[in-house]
Amino acid sequence: MVLAIRIFFLIIFFVFQNISAQEYLDYQQSIHQNQSGKEVQEDQKTVANINSPKTVRYDLHIHPMNVNFSGKTKKAIGVNGQLPMPTLTFTEGDMAEIHVFNDLDEDTSLHWHGLFLPNRYDGVPNLTQLPIPPHSEHVYRFPIVQHGTHWYHSHSRLQEQIGMYGAMVLLKRDEPAIPTIPVVISEWTDVKPQEVDRRLHSASDWFGIQKGSTQSYWEAIRHGHFWTKIINEWKRMSAMDVSDVYYDTFLINGKNQVQYHDFKSGDRVRLRLINAGASDNFWLTYAGGKITVVASDGNDVVPVDVDRLLITVSETYDVIVEIPENKSFEFLITPEDRTKSASLWLGIGQKVFAQNLPRLKYFEGMKMMNGMMDVSGNMKPMHEMKMQNQQMDMNRVMYPEIEKGKIVTLNYGMLRSPESTVLPTGSVRELHFELTGNMNRYVWTLNNRTISESEKILIKKGENLRITIYNNSMMRHPMHLHGHDFRLINKHGDFSPMKNVIDIMPMETDVIEFAANAEGDWFFHCHILYHMMSGMGRIFHYEDSPPNPDLPNPESALKKLYKEDQMFHAMATIGIESNGSDGEAMLANTRWKMGTLWHLGFHDMHGYESETTLGRYLGKMQWWYPYVGFDLHYKKPGGPGNIFGDESQTWFGQKSNKDNRKTAVMGLQYILPMLFVADLRLDSDAKLRFQLGREDISISKRLRMNLMLNTDKEYMAGFRYILSKYISASTHYDSDMGWGLGMTLTY
Repeated sequence: MVLAIRIFFLIIFFVFQNISAQEYLDYQQSIHQNQSGKEVQEDQKTVANINSPKTVRYDLHIHPMNVNFSGKTKKAIGVNGQLPMPTLTFTEGDMAEIHVFNDLDEDTSLHWHGLFLPNRYDGVPNLTQLPIPPHSEHVYRFPIVQHGTHWYHSHSRLQEQIGMYGAMVLLKRDEPAIPTIPVVISEWTDVKPQEVDRRLHSASDWFGIQKGSTQSYWEAIRHGHFWTKIINEWKRMSAMDVSDVYYDTFLINGKNQVQYHDFKSGDRVRLRLINAGASDNFWLTYAGGKITVVASDGNDVVPVDVDRLLITVSETYDVIVEIPENKSFEFLITPEDRTKSASLWLGIGQKVFAQNLPRLKYFEGMKMMNGMMDVSGNMKPMHEMKMQNQQMDMNRVMYPEIEKGKIVTLNYGMLRSPESTVLPTGSVRELHFELTGNMNRYVWTLNNRTISESEKILIKKGENLRITIYNNSMMRHPMHLHGHDFRLINKHGDFSPMKNVIDIMPMETDVIEFAANAEGDWFFHCHILYHMMSGMGRIFHYEDSPPNPDLPNPESALKKLYKEDQMFHAMATIGIESNGSDGEAMLANTRWKMGTLWHLGFHDMHGYESETTLGRYLGKMQWWYPYVGFDLHYKKPGGPGNIFGDESQTWFGQKSNKDNRKTAVMGLQYILPMLFVADLRLDSDAKLRFQLGREDISISKRLRMNLMLNTDKEYMAGFRYILSKYISASTHYDSDMGWGLGMTLTY
């Protein structure tokens, strides 16, 4: 009888919903092997929902649009004339049919974050489908087999940053009757996202200047942390920060201030919170009292009351708040770096403000990080601390508000599923990932490998995966698994919560596990957009998966996907001063760098120099850089004097030949403690040169210092005062060109 019912409804779906029989059977098996272990209950619920199947169609027109969030008109990407994209609402048992019309002059895609669906519809270009070409239509069609707060966004390049994100609400059949508001939280920058990405890779500290997080030597002295700064640089670390990018404003449903008047004293409101930001975590606080957390990543949890919570990039939470009296209460959204904020107001009448979060105490954070990191660049082993599930927030030393009293802050250890989440019986396979990275060069990896440097991880349908993840970097990483929920193992054991995003703090070790119950290729990656584009992720591949009809040549497509973290970024520094021009231009990616530097004197008695090299960075921290290249150097006689004496004198038994040199070179650079670069070079004339140098020593918020000395009796010292993103006033003394004053352009 049960078999007959299944066949009957299979025919209904095949005829009326236009999905393949294989897709439907896959989903029956998927639900039967549900990660929660509730096979019978979930199967019965699914059969009940199919009794009245309904197709819900949305037409989404993706197009360029102009926006003005900061007083400047900028380009964005809108859908159906709005930013964020429209909220899509479905009910469990519906069939989603989404027609995407790409009106852009570039390809695009849409990923349905947190949804269980056939792999071909997951929306990762060149992995689960081909990119949607410009001025074309693409249809996503899949059954809705779950409930909860989810969202959708572009998975193409950096489109998510400029508007391609929106809420996706999947209702239960018996959804509680309570006022509900989808709350899409995001950031806006007037800088093009490609330029944001390039500047992050060029190690520019302009974002730090804008945020007030530079932590210069003068600031360290002023705050009594001079030795903290010294130890920090001795361990070859840069300034402490909690976020990468400076944003011009923050948005809630596309606005900085949002008002909902239709609430009075005693009303309870469900907020479906979605962090659609590209790189920011957000603190959430409420002026009206406690926040009751009832769901995370679309999965119900036993209600827990807190004073505040941090929602990481791509997470969702459902919370319930109460309007205590007939006033307007602020639900405050504050980025983790606390630069600005956005507000949602509930109720009508006198405004009641939430307490603003004070500025972070960065040097306290730097001191903490000094204690966590050893001189080799690794986090120190602190196994006795058992750091997991955000229960030991190492950043709390930077929170001034902690000193003012007890604040109950949500952590993953508080989340408990209302029902058992034990996985179905099956073989268990264990994997270990170490989150690694290099903030100076903006390289983010798993086990020191990018996506393109790694093979797909083969898994078998029916097995259970248990993954231990250790964060050996100085940044938090929100790791997201496509197409599956995982159990986040915590103190609640069999009732550990189900999620699809886990925010892993520095030094934390967390364990997740999931049932392998699908087919195809599924992405697992850091959801900070710029970390993902740098290569921080892996691909899970189900063995013996059928061909994907939307990916006719998967090998060729995969090569295109790999190119994302292999992309080269251009950067340059050009000095134009009264004595001449010196500078450097380079192209660099995750491992390789090709660059040329030059010195050109403007006066008759000066000369010129150009050195072009190609090299590869080695090691987890990339402190080693072997290279080859060519050096051209000519200095006219009678130029500036040399504090090291006559050129005929020798160093280390070698006579300097720097006045007139045309030679091939090979060498090795190494980053020393205090961030000085040691460079040992051998040229084709068998001459050795040893050089020490450091650029951009942070003297004050905007003042930088450069130093260089080598065994060719060359030396340089200079200062640069940063006036704007690209322009600095500069001066320096060079042993070849003498003293000069002018400006430096930084790109």
